[in-house]
Amino acid sequence: MADRAALPLGHELEEPYADLFATLPVYEIVTGAIRVQVQVFWLAEQSEPDEGSYCWAYRIRIANDSAHPVQLIERTWHITDTQGREEHVQGAGVVGEQPIIQPGTKFEYTSGAALGTPGGFMRGTYLMRDTTTGTCFDVTIPAFSLDSPFQKALLH
Repeated sequence: MADRAALPLGHELEEPYADLFATLPVYEIVTGAIRVQVQVFWLAEQSEPDEGSYCWAYRIRIANDSAHPVQLIERTWHITDTQGREEHVQGAGVVGEQPIIQPGTKFEYTSGAALGTPGGFMRGTYLMRDTTTGTCFDVTIPAFSLDSPFQKALLH
């Protein structure tokens, strides 16, 4: 599989799905003073189950509760499908950006994932850099389920 964990679905998903996002569960984890929240939903209109193509969108919010600006340098994803196959994806930034997140603010983006099975889960890390001290550190992305109506059992 190609870099399917970061398909550039872009910010256009947020407006038409704003009401849906308000009802979705939030997966959340805090590493140091960085909070990462994830919401995910099934993309029926982009999936083709008869051809073994299952798609999801996810929205991630990264909040910087520290005293210093931080920059998101790279992402690493660990993706597992319902057959236990694992894929590791690493790349610079997210959705074409390496954002600097000021203290007390957040960065939000929407991206997508595609699998060849009707479900799975993702987890990962961001490599961040404190722009004041130059120190690099890992921030955990919480594990989240990729659930579809076609899987036999939910993974979460």
